Parts: sequence; C-alpha cells; structure tokens
Amino acid sequence: MKHLTIIVPNGENNLSSIVGTYKIFTKANEYRKASGKRELFKIELAGLSKEVEFYDGLFCVKPHTNISNIDKTNLIIIPSLNHNYESTLKQNKLLIDWIEKQYAKGAEIASICTGAFMLASTGLLDGKICSTHWTACDAFRKMFPAVNLQTDKLITHENGIYTNGGAYSFLNLIIYLIEKYYDRPTAIFLSKIFQIEMDRDTQSGFTIFHGQKLHNDEVIQQAQSYIESKIDEKISIEYLSSKFAVGRRNFDRRFIAATGNTPVEYSQRVKMESAKKAFENTRKTINEVMYDVGYNDVKAFREVFRKITGMLPLEYRNKYNKNASVFE
Repeated sequence: MKHLTIIVPNGENNLSSIVGTYKIFTKANEYRKASGKRELFKIELAGLSKEVEFYDGLFCVKPHTNISNIDKTNLIIIPSLNHNYESTLKQNKLLIDWIEKQYAKGAEIASICTGAFMLASTGLLDGKICSTHWTACDAFRKMFPAVNLQTDKLITHENGIYTNGGAYSFLNLIIYLIEKYYDRPTAIFLSKIFQIEMDRDTQSGFTIFHGQKLHNDEVIQQAQSYIESKIDEKISIEYLSSKFAVGRRNFDRRFIAATGNTPVEYSQRVKMESAKKAFENTRKTINEVMYDVGYNDVKAFREVFRKITGMLPLEYRNKYNKNASVFE
C-alpha cells in the first residue's frame, strides 16, 4: 500500500484544502475497495503539532501523526496558506526540510494554491514551472525569482512535482492526481460524486489583472502607468522605450525582470482586463469594446482575448453578464 501525507502546517493556512483532499482520496479508496481491489493509499494528516487551529479557533485539526514518525511517503499534499507567508514559513522550517528530504527519497509532491510558497521555499521549484493563485503572483515572484511562475496554468507537473492555481481549483488538481494514481474511471466517478469539472487546464478566465508593481524599477513603473493610461491607443514599444530613454533591448529585459511579462504582453493584459470589465458590466457590443481598447481588427482582438482568458469575447460576455441574452 502506498502512503499519502496531507500536510497540516503550523500557522495560517486553509482548512478547506485539507478537508477536501482527505475526503476525495478517502472516497477513491472506498470506490476501489468496493470493486474488489485493495485500498491504494494509507492516508495520514501529519504536521509538527498535535493540534492546529483555524479561523481564530473556530475549527481545529488534530493530525494523525507527527512528520518525524513518517520515514518514507509516496505522495505529499501541501495545502494552501493564508497571506502571511513569511511568518508561516518561519514556523514550519522543520516541515519544509522534511518535504525536501522526502522528495530526495522518491516522494512526489503537490502544492495547492498558495501552498506553492512552502514548496518553493524548499528550493525544489527552482528552474521549474509552477502555478499559484493569481492574487499572489507578485509576492511569489519577489520571494522566489528562480521559479518559472505560470499563473495562467491551472495545473503544472514537472519531475514529480505538481502545483495548481487558486482557491477551490484545488479540486481539479486532486481529480488529476486521482486519475494518475488510480485510473480514469475512478476519476470520472469522483468528478460526478463531487461535481467537479474534469480536464480544466487554465485559470485565465478567473484572473483579474492588476499589473505587477512589487518591484523597484522606477522607469518600468512609469512605463506601466503610461500603458495603463492609454488603453484606447496602440502603443509602439519602440516609442515607449525611447520615451523613457532606454534602449529597446534593455527596456524589454528590464520590463520582463520587473513584471514577468514583455511590454507587449503587459499591454495586451491591461487592454483585455478593460475589455473583460466592459463585457461584464455594460451593454456594449464586441466591436465597441474592441475599439475602446485600441483594436480595429476583430480577428486580432479575438485571438488576444482568447489567449489571455481562455475564451472568445462572446463566450466570456455570455458567461459573466446576466443580461447577455438581450444583446446583439
């Protein structure tokens, strides 16, 4: 029998990702057993403390065991953390060291949402792809610049390390892991029982782009503000770099280092965020919104919108605007 360890860190973290993971894997074991097969995983909650409180003591979790009692495990699930990341990481140094050692012994590791902060603090994500909640991307990039953060991805998998996007999208990661470790029929059964959509691969449609501002490059901050003030215009990057007296190649390099996007990508994201809000809250047509954000080519607008949101403009409007049916 394989061993699954669901981590219960000290400090601020989210109860839902611990409970949800435990319930779904437990149900997978039951489904497998009902078909005459042996349970696949021994499932244990483990941490550093005998009891961890959640939401100012309203709930508490009593882990099955201390991590020191687990010599070897096959799969580790790291739950999402709340927003005081640095404090939580300091409180869990022994846990972080244990995770790193278990990976060296052959364990696979999956982080849920902002649990990526704990996973990244082991150093195991350096040079690898990773996702986390889109609201945490600026803080994550600042703390872990060596990690290839891709917040548009719902699930990433590289060398036995899995990460996922934000909040309750962890359910999609768990179904993904169920299919990998059990089989497709088990994953389908559980997706129906828990009513979780299968095979989602992006969280782009849920992202609200605010612009990555947690950096110290004042010139790039000024360039970002300029881009954001000219949503209805098509801005030449050559013009932008010359406006701030920086060579084009150096401008691109500094912009990517500061924001994680090229200047063109940043401009596209700013424009598409404005388009999304218009589709959500106004009665404007596709063409009207397109012109408002500086595009005059429908095909180009649709392609960029789909690249960033994962949906076509009409699909997005119909999904998020309750009055969409009375539009054009």
